[in-house]
Amino acid sequence: MSEIPDRPAPPRSAVDRVRSWVQWVGAGRLVGSAVVVVAVLAAAYWLVKPPAATTESKLPFATSATSPPEATAVPTASNSSPTSVLPAGVVVVHVAGAVQVPGVYRLPEGSRVDDAVQAASGLSAGADTDAINLAALLSDGQRVFVPRVGEAIPIVVAGGAAPPGVTSEPPGPVNINSATAADLDLLPGVGPATAAAILAYRELHGPFTSTEQLGDVRGIGPAKLAALRGLVTI
Repeated sequence: MSEIPDRPAPPRSAVDRVRSWVQWVGAGRLVGSAVVVVAVLAAAYWLVKPPAATTESKLPFATSATSPPEATAVPTASNSSPTSVLPAGVVVVHVAGAVQVPGVYRLPEGSRVDDAVQAASGLSAGADTDAINLAALLSDGQRVFVPRVGEAIPIVVAGGAAPPGVTSEPPGPVNINSATAADLDLLPGVGPATAAAILAYRELHGPFTSTEQLGDVRGIGPAKLAALRGLVTI
């Protein structure tokens, strides 16, 4: 009889293969290798992880700029009111006329007219300093008006009586073709906005041909025009 070849052994399962491999390697070696791998991974993480935020890094950065000193004269906003509550030792004055920057300024109590002029960036060309007293003390609510040479516009004190010998009204009719905004502001019923509108109209349309033409200016109605008759000329 011929010999019959042996039948091949059935394939082993994956579990049997793993069990055989563990037996061949040894459990001690596997545990040691696992410990080494975990240690290497932990060391790598410790090297690459970002440092923890310190208390100092959470504090806000301090700027090198220091607080500016308190200004001695600060122009107020156009919509602010000089009658608002002011800190002690402060007066509010209106500087107008031949100065660089007319407006309302806050000055320390005890300031003089010259301080108000300097707060308005100084005199403009043609200012008549002989017509005002630069050494006079300022009072709260005062209007300091600096006329130009040859301009017969007096100093006006708002909300109070004028100084002796000085009237609060223009001495004669105001020429609306040559008047400045400060000149027009002295007319009754004409404030800064209306004075600016008159100048804008004159710039756009040229010199006025009659005083009645003021009625075409924005902000001047029949009643205001009637009040200005006799106070203006061309």
